[in-house]
Amino acid sequence: MRLAWDRPAGPAGSSRSVVAAPRAMIATSQPLATAAGLGVLQAGGSAVDAAIAANAVQCVVEPTGAGLGGDLMALFWPAGARRPVALNAGGRSPGRLLPEAFSARGLTRIPPDGPLSISVPGAVDGWRELHQRWGRLPLPALLEPAIHYASEGFPVGEIVAGEWAENAGRLAHWPGFAETFLPDGAPPVAGTRFRNPALAATLRTLAHDGLAAFYRGPIAAALEAFLQRHDGFLTAADLAAHRSEWGTPLGARYRDCEVWELPPPTQGAVVLQMLNILQGFPLAGLGPADPDWLHLLVESKKLAWADRQQFYADPSCAEVPLARLLDPVYASALRQRIHPARPRSPDPSGAQPVHGDTVAIVVADADGHMLSLMQSNYHGMGSGLVPPELGFPLQNRGELFSLDPAHPNAYAPGKRPFHTVIPAMIGRAGLPWLAFGFMGADMQAQGQVQLIANLVDFRMPLQQAVDAPRLNHVAPRQAGDPPGGTVCVEDGILAASGPALAARGHDVAPACGIFGGCQAVARDPEQGCWLGASDPRKDGHAAGF
Repeated sequence: MRLAWDRPAGPAGSSRSVVAAPRAMIATSQPLATAAGLGVLQAGGSAVDAAIAANAVQCVVEPTGAGLGGDLMALFWPAGARRPVALNAGGRSPGRLLPEAFSARGLTRIPPDGPLSISVPGAVDGWRELHQRWGRLPLPALLEPAIHYASEGFPVGEIVAGEWAENAGRLAHWPGFAETFLPDGAPPVAGTRFRNPALAATLRTLAHDGLAAFYRGPIAAALEAFLQRHDGFLTAADLAAHRSEWGTPLGARYRDCEVWELPPPTQGAVVLQMLNILQGFPLAGLGPADPDWLHLLVESKKLAWADRQQFYADPSCAEVPLARLLDPVYASALRQRIHPARPRSPDPSGAQPVHGDTVAIVVADADGHMLSLMQSNYHGMGSGLVPPELGFPLQNRGELFSLDPAHPNAYAPGKRPFHTVIPAMIGRAGLPWLAFGFMGADMQAQGQVQLIANLVDFRMPLQQAVDAPRLNHVAPRQAGDPPGGTVCVEDGILAASGPALAARGHDVAPACGIFGGCQAVARDPEQGCWLGASDPRKDGHAAGF
């Protein structure tokens, strides 16, 4: 069997060689997190153990994308199983925050930061669920590296430093933010040693008392007291009521692969809808910068996005017609709406600003288990509210609710908002092949489809498929935006296909959006090893042993 990466090492256009190792592999967006996870794997830990250790470190060293105050989503493929299982560790809205609170303030959208955007942090309970089922090493050992870096300090990474400064400009005025994250009144520059003793103390409490202590006891009480002082609505009762949910992932065939995604309220079905549409086009022989491919990518994205805007919501509170949305007959009907030479213009009325800065951790262990875990504060460092005695920001995931009472994703107390975070996996013939995560809000689904096409249709090696130049279609959001949206492209696409896309009627702009950050681990069944790739758009790397 010829694999997608079965080509000479170090191909042109690749930032580095793919990492290969015989027993285990981990890829993250932060070197210290990768090192922590690798150490756990070398100590006999499971994929889950390694991911918890790495994610805890990211909560310390990459607070611009991860944190104890955020949510977590995961796909775990047990060795010997025919498909993965899905974990939704997303939090719900506060029970005391009623829809009338928004209308009384004259709001038509939930603010991107501040107390109105805060929902229950689900990430720590996600760790608890994963560790309870597939953890092998004791929790204190897994949290020790994060405690060390929070207590003793770490040098801030280059990309994280830039994101930190950007967040500070938006959030510095919120209670606790400057006290915790702006030493000497300014964000740390790259290479500066940063300490977070309050977060170290919180992690020590979790290591000593267990992860459930986040939702009951002193931590929950401190969160409630802090928010009561600052016009917040989240209570200790909301935290105590939180439960993560295990479920069955959504699956769809693409060429000779089975692609697995999380169901709503995440946007995982968008990936499957786009792939179902693209399934009917002959893409082999094209490439990641080919204008024919990019036109089809943008047009399939517009069609899937229209359904995302209309239907995606918490399925416990609204009916999401997944059977119809993922039906190949429906995909065929959508495919007929794509003109080969000109774009269609989506209706901008349903567009909503969607931000996001996420971390992805992808792990394969010596027993053959694979895990794709993604964790996020939503928009960078979240709501901006930081309980100074706890050392982490509270997420602003609640911004993604709609304030239209007729919308399936309409705000309601105790409801999960629409969620952008989508860990993913691909199998072949019922065996796990690839686990990956793609950071970047609206870019996540678009990026996943581009990576899958790079590997499956264009037969690119794994690291080159991750490195390849990307496109990000940004939907129109306000009057004056191009009616068909803006096609943001990286340099490789701009030079190769920018004029051709513009000639078809697309509004093309260079590097005007985010292009995500991918982490990927693949199984090589012929050689009996793991292959790892990490996105050069982030600070991290892959490592194995």
